[in-house]
Amino acid sequence: MSNYHRPDAGKLQNLKDIANKLRIHSINATDASNSGHPSSCMSMAEIMSVLFFNTMRYSLKEPRGPSNDRFILSKGHAAPILYAAWAEAGLFPTEDLLNLRKIHSDLEGHPTPRLNFVDVATGSLGQGLSVAVGMAYTGKYFDKADYRVYCVIGDGESAEGSIWEAMSFASCYKLDNVVAIFDVNRLGQSEPTSLQHNLEVYKARAESFGWNTYVVNGHSVEELCKAFHDATTVKGKPTCIVAKTFKGKGGPNVENLENWHGKPLGKESEISRKTISDLISNQGPHGINPPTPTNVDVVDISNIKLSSPPSYEKGAKVATRQAYGTALVKLGQSNNRVVAMDGDTKNSTFAIKFKEAFPDRFIECYIAEQNLVGVGIGCGCRDRTVPFISTFACFLTRAFDQIRMGAISQTNANFVGSHCGVSIGEDGPSQMALEDIAMFRSIPGSTVFYPSDAVSCERAIEFAANTKGVCFVRTSRPTTSMLYDANTDLQIGKAQVVRQSDKDQVTVIGCCVTLHEALKAADKLEIDGVNIRVIDPFTIKPLDEMTILNNARATGGRIITVEDHYAWGGLGDAVCAAVAPFKDIEVHKLAVKEIPRSGPSAELLEKWPKVDYICCMSDGISDVLAED
Repeated sequence: MSNYHRPDAGKLQNLKDIANKLRIHSINATDASNSGHPSSCMSMAEIMSVLFFNTMRYSLKEPRGPSNDRFILSKGHAAPILYAAWAEAGLFPTEDLLNLRKIHSDLEGHPTPRLNFVDVATGSLGQGLSVAVGMAYTGKYFDKADYRVYCVIGDGESAEGSIWEAMSFASCYKLDNVVAIFDVNRLGQSEPTSLQHNLEVYKARAESFGWNTYVVNGHSVEELCKAFHDATTVKGKPTCIVAKTFKGKGGPNVENLENWHGKPLGKESEISRKTISDLISNQGPHGINPPTPTNVDVVDISNIKLSSPPSYEKGAKVATRQAYGTALVKLGQSNNRVVAMDGDTKNSTFAIKFKEAFPDRFIECYIAEQNLVGVGIGCGCRDRTVPFISTFACFLTRAFDQIRMGAISQTNANFVGSHCGVSIGEDGPSQMALEDIAMFRSIPGSTVFYPSDAVSCERAIEFAANTKGVCFVRTSRPTTSMLYDANTDLQIGKAQVVRQSDKDQVTVIGCCVTLHEALKAADKLEIDGVNIRVIDPFTIKPLDEMTILNNARATGGRIITVEDHYAWGGLGDAVCAAVAPFKDIEVHKLAVKEIPRSGPSAELLEKWPKVDYICCMSDGISDVLAED
């Protein structure tokens, strides 16, 4: 262990003074906005002072520079003190702090990457540490750099299971470059936390998860300086600092008292400011410059292409989930910053192909999907990697909050959900993703791919690697025949008309298994003299509205959508929304309208989306035509 050099008395006093200045800034900012969480800021002032003015290495010229140490404020409601720390460091004028929560200001109530010093949005509690360990994994194993990652966690949010998923992950992968700081200020939002100041329990829990753990007085800058230093000497283990603090520290009528969460100090502000100000020896400037970070390699994650075009024999039947694995390996061959992670389903999602090809770029996140998503978002921060995150599509629903926060974080993470719909067969409804399209469609800025064969799946993966924002690729378990070849002009937002004639009487829109069922139906109907047009949308979001509208009008204004998804929020609703302004278009939706059950795939498709409906002249297409 390297020797610890205690900061001199002047430096320690400066750190104390800065902590108290940060408290006053937090009080002033929340008073100016008449909202916010000053008491939650006041408990962590010394932590922020020591981190930003003694420990962390960063460049003010490039706050999100790839070489900098990383900081995640998991307890995002304490945003005012994060803003105050950067203002005190000199990034922007401290006067700007008074614009907190005003509509014209990027100093929002909780941090978002609209600010050039924030990597991810926080505020939905329990998520910050997963992102932090994703960053730390990237630093240790992909960048092979010495930058460190610090994450401040509220004691209240430590009740979230995702915190402990992240603790387990960090220990498993020996992430000795991450430090979790538990701000144990005893008080939650509505009452004291379950453990209050029982620090030994926090310590025992962290140690049981394999973390090197220190218990400190969170208001002692000297203890914090030493703990952060000691953490840099520990190898093979992440470090947890359990800091005993007091909510509202420094406010005579606020400190350690209930009912001060989430409100400005109001009439208590003046006496709190004076009491805290009296403790400051030097109002500054303090002349404390952050240590210089070590440069890391520049990476290029632009214009990533498949190493070879899709190549399948004519007539071959391949599951899109298998094509995902093939495409991912091809991307990995083209760019060494493509990485993948999975939740112990890699042999089913076919992410295992990537692990076999590039074991050093694959992360097994085990059965902890919320952490899986957070790790992926962390890996993608600062454009260090292009992450692909896979599991059964139904299991991504339990991480919806992480995904929506990822969108607020402007993440470029790519999600691949396999085993969608009733077509998975006998596993039953708990394994059937039937709401995943609705979920991802609701995410602002998302792109939702639903490839119908292996070729379009490979292209979807290629597009996702180069598309900003959240991308979701829905893959299926059953094998499907080839529809396209390597020269097919597949594009985001461009539908493919896969069957048409001049005599078509209705347009049928399906995806993957239901699209292939529609083509079978078209063959049967043609025998009876009824022609139908069949469209593959390729992307559900954005949807090719003009192609759908033009083909619907060419077939009498009639559309049938058929999907392996619940009737709410999926393909049918997307099409209905697209044609709603046009009175000459009528849409009939075939979808799963009740909770299904186990059974053979073909029987389930017949029973619930009722794909056989479009095959039956007596009660199918003829009914649609008769209604007109």
